[in-house]
Amino acid sequence: MAKRGDKQAPNESAGFRMRSWNPRVWSGMTVSGLFGMLVRRRFAISPKRWSMVLILAPLSVMNSCLRLIQILVYGRRIKRTEIEHDPLFIIGHWRSGTTLLHELMVRDPRHTYPDTYHCFAPNHFLVSRRLIAWWLRLLMPPRRPMDAMQIAWENPQEDEFALCCMGVPSPYLQFAFPNDREAYQPYLDMEDVPPEMVARWKKAFVWFLKCVTLQEPKRVVLKSPPHTCRIKILLELFPNAQFVHIVRDPYEVFPSMIKTWRRLSEDQHVQVPRFEGIEDHVLDTFEHMYEVFEQTRDLIDPSRFCEVRYEDLTKDPVGQVRLIYDRLGLEEFEKVLPELEKYAAKKAGYKKDRYQLSPDLRDRITKQWHLFIQKYDYGQSPDAS
Repeated sequence: MAKRGDKQAPNESAGFRMRSWNPRVWSGMTVSGLFGMLVRRRFAISPKRWSMVLILAPLSVMNSCLRLIQILVYGRRIKRTEIEHDPLFIIGHWRSGTTLLHELMVRDPRHTYPDTYHCFAPNHFLVSRRLIAWWLRLLMPPRRPMDAMQIAWENPQEDEFALCCMGVPSPYLQFAFPNDREAYQPYLDMEDVPPEMVARWKKAFVWFLKCVTLQEPKRVVLKSPPHTCRIKILLELFPNAQFVHIVRDPYEVFPSMIKTWRRLSEDQHVQVPRFEGIEDHVLDTFEHMYEVFEQTRDLIDPSRFCEVRYEDLTKDPVGQVRLIYDRLGLEEFEKVLPELEKYAAKKAGYKKDRYQLSPDLRDRITKQWHLFIQKYDYGQSPDAS
């Protein structure tokens, strides 16, 4: 059975650059979302990027009009839509293998998921997909900039991008203003965000999931690294949600994350990035994410929680997914097996990037992430002192 998002390409990230007219994350924002973002940062736009803003402005008007049409056509149906099965959340730090795991878990025809078009046009995809998605294929870059994995509108995507385009708080707004990263850190775990903003976030998130469910009424499988430290909020919305947590060697995660943050900032910015303190930012964000995660993971019923290692997943993807099904009590794995084997065979030729860490950086990772390294057995960590 063919599924959305079956495409792949070898890793050819070296030298790959987005074209100047490729769609950006902000292309799906409404007027209030786009100008709300710009006003909050006092229009600190670099002169070279005003041309992109002048393109985004009329797109935001179009998005607002299409959103109004969707509300008029589907508003009542969206409100009445029931999310019968609480979602399955794939969590873990960026570059830990969440994308690979997401793509494996959605091989199951009983599952649905937000795809790239959903997440880049969250305000109106129910009415616009047939109208404009086909010609947007001409603008879609062929590969992800951070690792050259092939992308398409039908590929599974992070719901965090949808929240960005809906104008609600998100740490991903830092890609637009990369020199003001700290302004967006509270949006990571939402702990220090005003209650009214949290309520707005919840409302937008549920509305988006209802739209996805209305289009395909199945259990939704989601993946978004920021959800790793939002367990409390997610369980308030979906008490019976299930979670699959994936971890990866932190000495691989760190350089891959530096590359990802730089590339996304380069491609998505309206403010030319200086990359000052980027290493500290990645170290601190990882540490904070796992501090919050370890404090809240016990809120999840053990029968609804499973952990896997990226290294095991890449060696035996089918076996690891079978393990997830067993631990979470997901049924009829054998019916999913042919699609999993088919997908795993396609991914077999993918080559990961290789990184060399300086001794100083390796020491910094070891010292600052020592609790994670010890807990998940990724090497000998020094004493915390």
